Amino acid sequence: MARDANAYQRPLPKLRNSMAVEFYDYCKQHQLRFQRCTDCGAWRHLPRDMCAKCGSFNWEWAQSSGKGKVFSWTTAVQPMLSQFADMVPYSPVVIEMEEGVRLVSWLTDVEPDDLRLDLPVEVVFDDVTPEVTMPKFRRAD
Repeated sequence: MARDANAYQRPLPKLRNSMAVEFYDYCKQHQLRFQRCTDCGAWRHLPRDMCAKCGSFNWEWAQSSGKGKVFSWTTAVQPMLSQFADMVPYSPVVIEMEEGVRLVSWLTDVEPDDLRLDLPVEVVFDDVTPEVTMPKFRRAD
């Protein structure tokens, strides 16, 4: 169930006039989808009009497996924004998906000291407001 929009105090993605609107629309449906070129098959994230591999403007929103691994992270011991003060220390992570794309997100069940490279993870969805659902990750079995 989505939380009250006024209760969520952390920054939200800017969705106006952006291809990211479609990405977050799928997240709201609890689906993780990325753009995939329909000419060469290359996956891409962040969303954009043209394929960086072959230059094609032909693409689709394709379903991700939702599985990936920790590629990188940083641990903040002082909050960069006051809205994160209650979380320190926290570790935003870069997840490399099975499809090859990478995205910055959060691990919901791993403490910063327990992070390791190539830790297998899977997507979970957090309905942070009635309008926005964020893809986050948890340790995969």
